[in-house]
Amino acid sequence: MKFAIKENFTILTHDSDYGELIFKYGYKPKAGVIYFRLFEFEPLDPGKILLELIGKRLPFENCLTVVDEKTIRQRSF
Repeated sequence: MKFAIKENFTILTHDSDYGELIFKYGYKPKAGVIYFRLFEFEPLDPGKILLELIGKRLPFENCLTVVDEKTIRQRSF
């Protein structure tokens, strides 16, 4: 997390703990976090979803974006 903040990288993860790091412990990666909350998926699915998100021009900066099988939710921080 500290490295991503320092280098201004967007974090792509399957780890739900990033929400806690952001909202409880105050880490604020400006480029945002995209959490793939997928339980059954093929190896290429996260990449395909990411391309769709980029195509929709969603703002990822200062947001936790949660992607599951049916929805995309964003919470600003």
